[in-house]
Amino acid sequence: MNDRGWDEDDARPYFFLSYAHTPKAGARGAGDPNHWVRQLYRDLCEAVLQLTTVRAGMPVGFMDESMHQGELWADRLSDELATCRVFVPLYSPRYFNSLPCGQEWYAFTRRPVYPANIDSERTSGIVPVLWAPMSRYRLPKVASELQFNHAGFGPDYATEGLYALMKLTYFRSAYELAVHRLAARIVQVAEETVIPVGRRLDFNALPSAFNVTAPTKQLRISVLSYHQGEVPEDRSPDYYGAKRTDWHPYRPAGSPIAQHAVRLARQLGFQPTVHEFDDEAEAIIGGEAAAPGLLLLDRWALRDERRRELVRRFDRADATWVSVLEPWNLDDPECEGQERELGELSDRTLRITRRASRPSFLGATGGPSGLTTLDEFDDALPRAAMKAKYAFEGRTRAEPDDPPPPRPNLRDAFRRDSGSDPFEHENHLDHENRPDHENHPDRDDPDDPGYRMAPVGGPR
Repeated sequence: MNDRGWDEDDARPYFFLSYAHTPKAGARGAGDPNHWVRQLYRDLCEAVLQLTTVRAGMPVGFMDESMHQGELWADRLSDELATCRVFVPLYSPRYFNSLPCGQEWYAFTRRPVYPANIDSERTSGIVPVLWAPMSRYRLPKVASELQFNHAGFGPDYATEGLYALMKLTYFRSAYELAVHRLAARIVQVAEETVIPVGRRLDFNALPSAFNVTAPTKQLRISVLSYHQGEVPEDRSPDYYGAKRTDWHPYRPAGSPIAQHAVRLARQLGFQPTVHEFDDEAEAIIGGEAAAPGLLLLDRWALRDERRRELVRRFDRADATWVSVLEPWNLDDPECEGQERELGELSDRTLRITRRASRPSFLGATGGPSGLTTLDEFDDALPRAAMKAKYAFEGRTRAEPDDPPPPRPNLRDAFRRDSGSDPFEHENHLDHENRPDHENHPDRDDPDDPGYRMAPVGGPR
């Protein structure tokens, strides 16, 4: 194994097939909508095998079938994106609205691309595929800037997209031609470029290369906890993992709490990402509201003086667009024994956050006893996430825009041109004909319908 985690004696996969997972239709008995992508993947692997010298048993390509679930899927994606030779995205409207697809694109493009020889001008290892027609949709900047010619794949492919060519028997020959040309292009790009093996990246923390998600649809989930190497002597390491984001407070129930929160957030329509609070804290404290957020707080971590001070500074910053959730498992004997001590420590550290809780969201932070079961956490997260979203939207609306340019003043224009004010006489007559209380603004007339009303448009 080299220092980037790759066995140099193994063949690197030729391509990584990146696609947007399609949900099943609601009808009973609906088939698997991703069946056609799997079929394309198999056909591509077979075609690439025919055009190369890949040894038996060696990987030809990679396609993620995990539906972005399970503890190891992100690590597997990171490995494949760091080693594949060509990146093959399936263009569709759904693709460019998918956060994981944008993260996959971002991860692959962190690796440098070199032409294989001095005469080559190829500078990208991306071979896009028109899965669905995209003529009516605006491509993100990273895709629109990619120079790629689809003409060689046949006229039906460019008009209908590969999905239609697969589904309709009428287009069978057009599909076979497109797959053959696509496989040939993958092999050509792999041979005309040198893309070194990259470093494994924390997939969950990556941004999307597409940058199309509205900030209010994002949810930044931060975790304040330990990793196994930091756990104090009187705390069992069984509830922790290799990373701080692996904290699993309700073990053996459920999964690591950040992964569980991601699934719940997606059900609410968010596109969540997971981060360590240590990395997020300074930006939040500084008032940088990139998106609504959740802080999953392990009270055991408050015994660490540095982290406790970080949380205290967060509390004083009054970052209302980040809601706090405190999982606290009373089935864990260590938590039961420390419930009072660590509960009081949490109350002292998060004084402003506690005081500012709105009645309509009581329970969102779990109160003084924390969220003692996974069911309580499941009930609290939607309230906390929506509270953060509303606060973020309110903050965004409250931020002042650039001041509008001054409106032209007709009176000043005449004064500059003629040295006199043509409206002076009109103003004088108007003043004389106004009701008495308008000539004397200090006089109040409670019977007047306009009494103490602000002028239309509000105060200037």
